[in-house]
Amino acid sequence: MNLLEPLFRWEAIEGLFSDRARIQAMLDFEAALARAEARTGVIPSSAAPAIASKCRAELYDIAALARATELAGNPAIPLVQQLTALVGRDDEQAMRFVHWGATSQDAIDTGFVLQLRGALECIQAELKRLSGMLASLAEKHRSTAAAGRTLLQQALPTTFGLKVAGWLDAIHRHSERISEVRRRALVVQFGGAVGTLAALGNEGIDVARELGEELHLTAPDLSWHAHRDRVVEVAAMLGLLTGSLGKIARDISLQMQTEVAEVFEPFGAGRGSSSTMPHKRNPVTFAVVLAAAARMPGLVSSMLGTMVQEQERGLGGWHAE
Repeated sequence: MNLLEPLFRWEAIEGLFSDRARIQAMLDFEAALARAEARTGVIPSSAAPAIASKCRAELYDIAALARATELAGNPAIPLVQQLTALVGRDDEQAMRFVHWGATSQDAIDTGFVLQLRGALECIQAELKRLSGMLASLAEKHRSTAAAGRTLLQQALPTTFGLKVAGWLDAIHRHSERISEVRRRALVVQFGGAVGTLAALGNEGIDVARELGEELHLTAPDLSWHAHRDRVVEVAAMLGLLTGSLGKIARDISLQMQTEVAEVFEPFGAGRGSSSTMPHKRNPVTFAVVLAAAARMPGLVSSMLGTMVQEQERGLGGWHAE
């Protein structure tokens, strides 16, 4: 599907969610965990730099990790095995303290949260840019008369500026939603085998707090291995945002129809042209937005379906996310 992927790619996000970036995010967790445990006296202070020095994605064979993941069920298990082996080559003592007191899901979820933080920052920046453009457009056309349409039929007069202001108002709400969801979603996942941090004795809470400080994430009151509302809230928020972008795309596409011809996408060489009809000016950007909006409900629905997870660790739902 590489032929079609450029239609839906965003290079900044693609880089954040590449295989190498995902491995690095989990390794960032492992390095931060070692430093947090060293500071709290859980592991020897000399072990932390020995472990952290091997937490670099370029040291790992991603293809081998992928093959091992098929057998292990998740990528953290073979990654920790490789990390342990790498540390052990230089420091057999430090090797004993790799991933100390943690579980696979701690590394994977916290790594994902680190990736998600970068993605939400990118999205917020783009929404700020879009808001500025829409605000300028609304101001410019605040008195530009336009036909209001209800049920796809002309109704009473309005202005194009007011129509744009409606789009802008929705984008402002989504910007607020992202700020709100960041507070709840950007948290450490750290609970050990069943969420008790039993392997760390009385130091578990202190390690979790130090881990959060290392990664610039909040340490929640409890681990959330089988409570997926944080992740699903992000998906639902993105679904709402995509729906509003789809509404804008639908409006402009309708206004671009030849019989209406009120607004147009920017036109350039190779953009929006037809293979057989040179007079056509197709809304190609908005076709992609509408395609994304059509796909999003099913994706959000799948995420909602993953919430019913079993006991302290779910089977399948976490993988489906």
